[in-house]
This record gives sequence, C-alpha cells and structure tokens, in this order.
Amino acid sequence: VPLAEKGRDLSTSKGCVACHTADGSPRVGPTWKGVFGSEREMTDGRKVTADENYIRKSIMDPHAELVKGFAPTMPVFKGLLSDEETNALIAYIKSLK
Repeated sequence: VPLAEKGRDLSTSKGCVACHTADGSPRVGPTWKGVFGSEREMTDGRKVTADENYIRKSIMDPHAELVKGFAPTMPVFKGLLSDEETNALIAYIKSLK
C-alpha cells in the first residue's frame, strides 16, 4: 500500500478528518489541500513554509506555531503516532495538491 494511501486511512482512523479537509474547505482546522510547500501566516505575523518539518511539528506540537485565523484546539499527537504513521500522514498531505 502506498504511503500516501496509508496516510489517508490514518487521517480517518485518527480523527484528523473531523477538523481538516482534503478538498480546500476550511473546518475547525486549515484544509490540507495545497498546504504542502505553501507559505502560512502564523498568529504572530511570521510567515513559514509548510514543508515536512513544519507539518511534523504541527502534528506533534500543534500549539507551537498557530496558523492565523485558527484556534489552538488541535490535540498534541506526540507519543500517539509512530514515525511511520507520521510519515504516512505527511505523504498524504503532500499528495493533496
């Protein structure tokens, strides 16, 4: 099974889809469509590129850097996802152009 496909399945089983979409529409959290490689504005005004490191940090410690316009409601997944699961989610997010 391709890594991105595993990531898609994990996004459902881990509940990510309750707050994030793959189709461009925002929910409680930002959409994942087109996010990889894009510039994101943080609540403090800084701009960061949504690369693999940014996405990994956002999954593990989502309150470290908040995207402007979104509340700090995402649970911390540090210790709840394996490296393989995290890599699969990143691969899925990267595939959503």
